[in-house]
Amino acid sequence: MTTKKGKISVHTDNLFPIIKKWLYSEHDIFLRELISNAHDAIIKLQRLSDMGEYKRKIDKGVVEINIDKKKKIISIKDNGLGMTEEEVEKYINQIAFSGAEEFVKKYKDQEKENTIIGHFGVGFFSSYMVAKEVEIYTLSYSGGEAVHWRCEGNTDFTIEKSDKKDVGTEIILHIDEESEKFLDEETLKELVKKYSNFLPIDINVNKKKANEGLGLWNKSPQSVKEEEYKEFYGKVFQGMDPLFSIHLNIDYPFKLKGILYFPKSLTQVDVNNVKGRIKLFCNNVFVSDNIINIIPQYLHLLQGVIDSPDIPLNVSRSALQADENVKKISQHIIKKVTEKLSQVFKKDRKKYEEYWNDLEFFVKFGYISDEKFAEKTKEILLFKKIDDTFCTLNEYKEKNIQLKDKVIYTNNQEKHHPYIEKVSKEELDVVVCSHIIDNHFIQQLEVKSSPLKFLRVDSAVGEKLLEDEEPPTDGKKDGKQEKKDEHKDFIESFKEKIAQKELEVKVQSFKDDSFPAMVTYNEYMRRFSEMSMAMSGGNNMPTSQTLVLNSNNKVIQKLMTQIKEKKSDDNLITTCKNVYGLALLQNQSLKGKDLSDFVNRISDLLLK
Repeated sequence: MTTKKGKISVHTDNLFPIIKKWLYSEHDIFLRELISNAHDAIIKLQRLSDMGEYKRKIDKGVVEINIDKKKKIISIKDNGLGMTEEEVEKYINQIAFSGAEEFVKKYKDQEKENTIIGHFGVGFFSSYMVAKEVEIYTLSYSGGEAVHWRCEGNTDFTIEKSDKKDVGTEIILHIDEESEKFLDEETLKELVKKYSNFLPIDINVNKKKANEGLGLWNKSPQSVKEEEYKEFYGKVFQGMDPLFSIHLNIDYPFKLKGILYFPKSLTQVDVNNVKGRIKLFCNNVFVSDNIINIIPQYLHLLQGVIDSPDIPLNVSRSALQADENVKKISQHIIKKVTEKLSQVFKKDRKKYEEYWNDLEFFVKFGYISDEKFAEKTKEILLFKKIDDTFCTLNEYKEKNIQLKDKVIYTNNQEKHHPYIEKVSKEELDVVVCSHIIDNHFIQQLEVKSSPLKFLRVDSAVGEKLLEDEEPPTDGKKDGKQEKKDEHKDFIESFKEKIAQKELEVKVQSFKDDSFPAMVTYNEYMRRFSEMSMAMSGGNNMPTSQTLVLNSNNKVIQKLMTQIKEKKSDDNLITTCKNVYGLALLQNQSLKGKDLSDFVNRISDLLLK
């Protein structure tokens, strides 16, 4: 072989500066690319050997990475199939992509967040992101002379005979000053773990193995033990044992493997910052830990790995979202996740309930975010009752049949204790909806399960659903109208005595006769007020109150008699005000001057 000199066949002289600056956002990608090329060469030679096309004995596949700090050199050597002189000419000198000008034009002016995600296939030339000069020593499995190729980061190259004796390829990088940090052994080991930890070959850095080997997701799900899943989770995420896992394994109509974990403490996850929880691989090579465009946001609360060669890595994010394979993969993952949740619920309800504190945010977030997820999980949504037991929506309806399509809830058990006590005496259940996501979740449930209606317990007390059965009527009037008319004069007189003519007042009869009155709110007016307060940063809109007087209470009965007899004295006025004050006090809404006046009236009463 004679020494050859020439120019690399590209259509632009500024290709190498473009590669160095724009090819990847992180320059450490060079190691991933070179190891991936070495791995491919090793696997191809092994396949040729298995097919009988390569007769010589082959050693176990290995990539040797060695550092010479004094010479500022990194070498990456494999025992794969190598290249002939013709192959070097074809794959290196002509550069493995013909559209160099298009590449430069398309990407050089784009911001990082809008550019390509990955560039598998440009591989070798990522070397020039860290090297000022690159050499290749290679000997092909097919025989012929070994080749030495050299290029100093421009379009000029030399190619000549080499004395390399063993089949395979060695790439030598002469590291530039800006990239000398890569001459550190620990840095390279970390990069191997980051990008190539699960390749099924040994990767050594300065003669020490740096990778784990084949990822667990490549095994058949039937052959993996539960302890292996936990061990793998601990290695990758360094967390406590997960709740449970899902093993993904599909070959058609797309290829997808992976393991997803339901970790503990899902409630502590920031949904706006979930990078790194699910890692994307392509044929065991790490690609990204930010896959927001591949699966729905709520699934990012999970942890795990997804490996698929059918996810396009060299497209814009908008194209990625529109890709049919990506859509199918996303839908398949949603299907497997909901199947796993349903399986745990049906197989071991007690365990599912134990998991609910961790699962609650994930399931509710998914229900709000995704119609298909909502449809598949509606039967396994759990609600925690105030006695710390759990029920599904259907179980709640069956137990509280008199409520029909209503659900009574509290978001503050301590504040709502007086109301909860009254509802409980009616033998009705109250569920706890105190999660940060519950306002949105309740609204979605009502929309998707109409005529379902959620009533906070301080609203429910004012509803007819808690009232005793009404007395029979003479048939001339509707019972409700008759009752309303019956108390009309009393209500007007009561409002006059407490100087609250605009206040809505109702009279209802409760089984519990221990309380004279309670203040309630309209559920939807209150929700609107709270939403407006959140949007305006704290300026709460006034919420209309309703004062509900309990006609079974002796104090109210006495007031009704005295007002009917048209009695009017200071004691009657004071009693009416105290009834209203007690209701406000119980509701924790008695404040300022009203509170001071109430305390003074009670003090006077104690003196008497």
